[in-house]
Amino acid sequence: MKVIHADEVGSLIADDATLFLGGLAMISLPEEILKGLERHFLASGHPRNLTTWACGAVGNAGDGGMVHFAHEGMIKRTVAGHFGQTGKQMMQMIFDGKVEAYNFPQGSLSHLTRHIASRSPGLLTKVGLGTFVDPRLEGGKMNGSSTEDLVQLVDFAGEEWLFYPCPKIDAAFIRGTLADENGNISLDKEGVLLEQLSIAQAAKACGGIVIAQVERIVQAGSLHPKSVKIPGLVVDYVVIGQPENHMQTITTQFNPALCGDIRVPLHSLQAMPLDERKVIARRAALELTAGAITNLGIGIPAGIPSIAAEEGVANLLKLSVESGVSGGVPAQGGDFALAYNAESIIEQAAQFDFYDGGGLDASFLGLAQTDNCGNVNVSKFNGRPVGCGGFVNITRSTKKLVFCGTFTAGGLEVEVGNGSLRIIKEGKSRKFIEQVEQITFNGIDAAQRGQSVVFVTERAVFNLTPQGLELIEIAPGVDLQRDVLQHMGFAPIVNDVKLMDARMFQAQWGGLAQAINLS
Repeated sequence: MKVIHADEVGSLIADDATLFLGGLAMISLPEEILKGLERHFLASGHPRNLTTWACGAVGNAGDGGMVHFAHEGMIKRTVAGHFGQTGKQMMQMIFDGKVEAYNFPQGSLSHLTRHIASRSPGLLTKVGLGTFVDPRLEGGKMNGSSTEDLVQLVDFAGEEWLFYPCPKIDAAFIRGTLADENGNISLDKEGVLLEQLSIAQAAKACGGIVIAQVERIVQAGSLHPKSVKIPGLVVDYVVIGQPENHMQTITTQFNPALCGDIRVPLHSLQAMPLDERKVIARRAALELTAGAITNLGIGIPAGIPSIAAEEGVANLLKLSVESGVSGGVPAQGGDFALAYNAESIIEQAAQFDFYDGGGLDASFLGLAQTDNCGNVNVSKFNGRPVGCGGFVNITRSTKKLVFCGTFTAGGLEVEVGNGSLRIIKEGKSRKFIEQVEQITFNGIDAAQRGQSVVFVTERAVFNLTPQGLELIEIAPGVDLQRDVLQHMGFAPIVNDVKLMDARMFQAQWGGLAQAINLS
């Protein structure tokens, strides 16, 4: 192992190289290394025509992460589980077709790293069948410049599968907390483990190099063997990261509560204000079952633990996040993917093994677009790629799905209080439309496989049936025709429509404990 400066990284990477980047948003992201690589390119014009792979989103949607590759000639192709934090410059290059872009499920990419590491031919999975990942639809291609097929539809043992051939990795960029003089690396202050080890092993299996960013170097032998998550035998170079380039999350430099070093009183966490998001989280929480193993997505679903804490039932929940965290209360906003008072933190690929294997009883996920078939789009809008993240893995195998989101988007204003909801200003964009732009979740397939699927908004609740979406509840104070049906691109099934519990539209609720105990 050799300690180098970030400015030396560029000289170690050849033109046309394929890089695998560790990290999720800014969590465990080797930002110091990426900045050094960018400076080298701007000074010398090399390395050029790079290909990057990443399991999730990389960056903070601003000055961190993939923005350091956003220079014409520097990058040829990017493959990732999500593009939501990529940043304006890179997103524009993808939109303009100046960079090939592929989006595949976060869990599948996480699993692929282990297949590369073991030199297997590739990953065989059913995750993604019937979605935009399926080659019969889009094959994960996010723009017109992406012409090569990176995923194949194959027949194996008489069944349809998706097959991802293993790419050759020339270099892995990973991050840890401490490295000893032999290159052994701990992840003590990282909030999650992700797939840092398998990414490093994948690069070594391909004859590539591994460059790790850490906070500091310690004496050989001073790290406990069980705290070493990346052995020095797979590490070639180490870069010391400056604090500003070693953020724990997008918004947090370091919080010991987010990596399990300390526990915090749950009542100290800020409660949600009474608005449409809190109403949605409350109604969605009624779909919880005591003891059910539950996944929470980003956005409104991440507010459900706050509701549970307010209602005094947090101890009845078994919550998890796809990043590898289980137990405790998942963090929100820029800290998403970590948790307060977590009970366990395992590698992301292992978490997705559990998810793909049907381990989840329920999952609460965001809602961006849906149609009468129950297809959901969270990955592409107006031609702009956002990406699916773990959404495709989670929705494929979870027994019960609850999609949560406002009924319309773009300027929606509502008044919540006194047991009712009033629409003050309607959102500019419909979410319930005739046909989704991209199929991230296939409602027809889900209905055929008997999944339970519920759509929760601030003013209406729908169930997915084999015949389409059925409207089952509306909010008190809402007019069915004026506030619901008039703003849908299709006619839902309307039979026995009930009113949502009026208590959810006032400051204090108090109805969740009884609902969970009775379910």
